[in-house]
Amino acid sequence: MRSVGRTGGGESDSNGQPAYERRTGARVIVRDRDGLVLLFCGIDPHAPEVRYWFTPGGGLDPGETFEEAAARELREETGFELTALLDVVREDEVEFPFEGVMYRQEQRFYAVEVPVSGPAIDIDLGGWTEDERRSVSRYRWWSLAELESTGESVHPADLAALVRSVRRWGSASPR
Repeated sequence: MRSVGRTGGGESDSNGQPAYERRTGARVIVRDRDGLVLLFCGIDPHAPEVRYWFTPGGGLDPGETFEEAAARELREETGFELTALLDVVREDEVEFPFEGVMYRQEQRFYAVEVPVSGPAIDIDLGGWTEDERRSVSRYRWWSLAELESTGESVHPADLAALVRSVRRWGSASPR
């Protein structure tokens, strides 16, 4: 994933066709009571050698708000029920390839805390889509020190600094 500046869209390839598919997404930074952050490890099935870590979240369904998508994605990808969602902690745009399509996603990040120790939680993967089953291999709870020192690709790249900057956390609970 590559962060991009805000644009009005409309970029096109040499044939005049759109160079990317526009998408809108909601992402959720999940922190446990010990300060560990939940990330998923994914690949693009068309480039399985490229591995990256990312927060729960995904695209908005038609007619869905960012907040509704954040709650739905959190429930589907982790089994956690959102109990309080507070302010957006970041808004940005990223470009990324997936299965031969280049996407440009406008996304909002929210932050929630679960009142238990993350490693003791069994993440419920039952709500995963077929795409998620094919492209996500595992999950892990990361300390901020691990995020700052890893050589692995983490999105957003400054996640540890973003987590440190959050002043008010929403809440979620395992089912």
